[in-house]
Amino acid sequence: MYSIPNDKCDAYGACGANGICRINRDPICDCLKGFVPKSPEQWDLLDWSGGCMRRIPINCSKEEGLLKLANVKIPDLLEFWLNNNMSLKECEAECLKNCSCTAYANSDVRGVSGCLLWFGSLLDVKEYKEDNYGQALYIRLPKSEPDFVHNSVKKKRMVIAILMSAIAALFLSATAYCHQIQNRRIKSKETLRPLCVFNMDCAIHFYSWKIKEEDVDLPLFDLATIVNATNGFSEDSLIGAGGFGPVYKGNLFTGQEVAVKRLSRDSRQGLEEFKNETILIAKLQHRNLVGLLGCYREKCLLLDWEKRFDITIGIARGLLYLHHNSRLQVIHRDLKASNILLDGSLSPRILDFGLARIFACDEKEAKTKRIIGT
Repeated sequence: MYSIPNDKCDAYGACGANGICRINRDPICDCLKGFVPKSPEQWDLLDWSGGCMRRIPINCSKEEGLLKLANVKIPDLLEFWLNNNMSLKECEAECLKNCSCTAYANSDVRGVSGCLLWFGSLLDVKEYKEDNYGQALYIRLPKSEPDFVHNSVKKKRMVIAILMSAIAALFLSATAYCHQIQNRRIKSKETLRPLCVFNMDCAIHFYSWKIKEEDVDLPLFDLATIVNATNGFSEDSLIGAGGFGPVYKGNLFTGQEVAVKRLSRDSRQGLEEFKNETILIAKLQHRNLVGLLGCYREKCLLLDWEKRFDITIGIARGLLYLHHNSRLQVIHRDLKASNILLDGSLSPRILDFGLARIFACDEKEAKTKRIIGT
């Protein structure tokens, strides 16, 4: 009497030599990677007894490697060699050194040590459905074998994906750090660049918190409120411009309509005149005069002459490097204040090399057909 196994893959050699049985596949038999059916016609009829043969024969050259097959029941020990004292790395070297070796694995199921080498065909290999079952089997294949190439490309893609993820995480961390530093700088600046908010319907009321400047109670806005009211100082909100700078129309969160005057860096009138207007309007109250609701005072960094000198020297050193000391002799051709950035320690950094020109080592001058840069 014969009993039919519950798992068809438990039948000995169910898929023939160099075949692998997977109970969760249909059909259950397949050739090991790098192998093809000896008789495709028999395999089409689900007769796997003929087994598989190599797609590309091995010739004991350096152009061969070992492909990992995880979670399998290792082949039957028909022609094998065992050494319980070797590491997995030593086992790999031993297999590649022996031209007859077709596969290797740890002899210890825990994967700690020991070496098993197979010679000839690999029989009775089964893949387990569970990830924590079975062992890893390393099959010898030519590196030109498509399955081996595909696996190598897959590994490279994985490494690239990990590297790209790490770079992205580093970039996000750097961005967050720079944003934090920028916020700290804003809080620690020293001189003023104000914005004033005027009531467009002449009502004179606003916040309860105030500061006293030259005996005038002057309510203060936070910048977020003004930015939100003017839609980020958008062009659509611009209603005019004067000697001090642009004037924007805005709406406070209370629904009140306001005008926001912003002192421009290129203003024909200075900070003192702006402050004078602010103080005058704050003191005067009449239904035919514009009413002042409050101001926002933006702080700007004031550099002393020593720091300005250090920045100038830093820029000069950068140019000296470009002109004489770098591997490439570079003429920037567009050096201006907007193309110089300052880092956290106020050291200058030259940028924007879009118009730069490279000179050969022996070149001293060059001709150009158009005027370009600064």
